Amino acid sequence: MRRGSSCAPQPTTSNNNLKHSGLIIDDENQKMARDTLDELDWCLDQLETMHTHRSVGDMASNKFRKMLGKELTAFEADDSNPVGNSRVSDFIFQNYLNKEQELDLPSPKEQDGVNKLPVSTAMSSDSVGPSSSEISSNHSNRHIQTISHRVLSKTDSLSNTIPECPEDIPVSGVETTHQQELMQYLGEVDNWGIDVFKISELSNNRPLTCITYTIMKKRNLLNTFQINPQTLVTYLMHLEAHYHQDVPYHNNMHAADVVQSAHVLLNAQPIFNDLEVLATLFACAAHDVDHPGVSNQFLVTTENRLAWLYNDESVLENHHISLAFQLLKDEGCNIFDNLAPKQWKSVRKMAIDMVLSTDMSKHMGLLAELKTMVETKKVAAAYELKLDNYAERIQVLQNLVHCADLGNPAKPLQFYKQWTDRITEEFFNQGDEEKRRDISLSPMCERPENKALRDESVAKTQVGFITYIVHPLWETWGDLVSDASTQLLHLEDNRDYYDKMYQDCVKKRLTETSTVPALTPSGEDVADNE
Repeated sequence: MRRGSSCAPQPTTSNNNLKHSGLIIDDENQKMARDTLDELDWCLDQLETMHTHRSVGDMASNKFRKMLGKELTAFEADDSNPVGNSRVSDFIFQNYLNKEQELDLPSPKEQDGVNKLPVSTAMSSDSVGPSSSEISSNHSNRHIQTISHRVLSKTDSLSNTIPECPEDIPVSGVETTHQQELMQYLGEVDNWGIDVFKISELSNNRPLTCITYTIMKKRNLLNTFQINPQTLVTYLMHLEAHYHQDVPYHNNMHAADVVQSAHVLLNAQPIFNDLEVLATLFACAAHDVDHPGVSNQFLVTTENRLAWLYNDESVLENHHISLAFQLLKDEGCNIFDNLAPKQWKSVRKMAIDMVLSTDMSKHMGLLAELKTMVETKKVAAAYELKLDNYAERIQVLQNLVHCADLGNPAKPLQFYKQWTDRITEEFFNQGDEEKRRDISLSPMCERPENKALRDESVAKTQVGFITYIVHPLWETWGDLVSDASTQLLHLEDNRDYYDKMYQDCVKKRLTETSTVPALTPSGEDVADNE
């Protein structure tokens, strides 16, 4: 029964008497009553639209969007820095919710030809974004590269950047003068939160190759699927060479970190077969290959050729997995050559589904589906997770990769701080390029004027990111699949660290503001006049 309808219950005489007698419900109970009625309204809305055949996951996703909107509204109401809070909210909404595209539709009264560009102008070469040349940044020495597929071969000028796979493959998969020390770090590959930065240093900047090779050997996948070790190392080197070293965050170290995180999560819940594990590790290794250090929205806004190629839908994710499969065609790189046709089709479909789900705008949908599975498990009083079909199995694997991709805030603080610095710099680089192009700045991409403002902005962003995005994901993952107490503990510690950092920044800023002498309209110091 809807509020405001003709059938809605009317206040009774006894209720009026109670009100007039001075028994007034306190504010907290009134708020609770309003929220409860809002929830009932939502439930009724869903019942009314059930005939549209919307999935439970879709309805849950809409519900979580509504809940998140309420929480972020309260978050913005914080008086300490309302502008900064609003930017954090905008950042979360733009990057982690798949919003419907807003279209500026012409009214029926508009005449033909009004607001239309000539075909020659609309389809000019400039309109499809930059060429394959590099885009120089106005503020930083780093540059944002446009994306282009580079299939490396012996005749390609870039082939020299990929070392030849040695005939006798080292135990780590890479040649280095620090083999023994490297193997000590790789010996921790089953543990959550290994030092990927040190592994990169010891492996001559080949962390993705050595970590993925070590894990696949450890899982006996090379024997199970008859993968030639040289073929695997050759492919991994080609793949790793297509990660850009000058991109601060979305580089080969991030890919290696996601592979290792997924490996740990797979160990925690051994319900997937070897083929599913192979597809998952492949997807993780490839999930950001050739990332240019800018967002999907940037590519869409600048009309980059990839945005046109993939019709503005998960532009980067489509490019990543497409390139990863194209690299299998390079000489000596087909690690799936000995799979049966049915196995190959399964690996390809699973890898595509997993990589496309790493589009962060799909976050709310993934979380809603995961929560739906949790509630189903509770209703069935099931103590074990049973996945009876492909849809359920790939759904959990997609969330596993998503958790691994958002695993940095759930790592020890010493590593999380480094990842935070890297993603922050990448955002600012994009903001510099947006300024250079004179287009709207993306949320959290404007480079602050000084370190103090930077620290305050970064701290507030991380608090909001953990609170509204990462913590709910890991909490739900722990409820459904495996114990996530380690990750949740790190999340809480890291959020406390950045929250304290933010509070200290605000206090310092307010103190400095209060000590600035007031000026008269003529610009003279008030204290001097007195």
